[in-house]
Amino acid sequence: MSMEITFPGGVAVQAQAGEFTIDTDQPEAGGGNHSAPSPFVLFLGSIGTCAGFFALRFCQQRDIDATGLKLILNPERDPETRRLTKVGIRIHLPEGFPEKYRSAIIKATDQCAVKKAILDPPEFETVAV
Repeated sequence: MSMEITFPGGVAVQAQAGEFTIDTDQPEAGGGNHSAPSPFVLFLGSIGTCAGFFALRFCQQRDIDATGLKLILNPERDPETRRLTKVGIRIHLPEGFPEKYRSAIIKATDQCAVKKAILDPPEFETVAV
């Protein structure tokens, strides 16, 4: 699927992905009015929601009540370079979650396609036309 990237004003950027419009903006300190998440926040959100999907499906496929299931994503950055150095994901299991599945839900959550794309990165090519 290709995406069309457009610029609706200021430093806001939009991506048209099929029928969905993805809005981004920068915080005020970056020249924006913070009308939408920044692209980097969306990137982190993609990791978290992808991992969350796999955790949820794990529970659903085993008829485990997922009430209370949540993931907390904690990005860590190098203080000097501001480069992302670690992404921690904590799975808060629902009450009554079977102990025998504790390591299995971690493995399932690690199947996130976004994480896999980072671990085995694609080639990037940028051209001007």
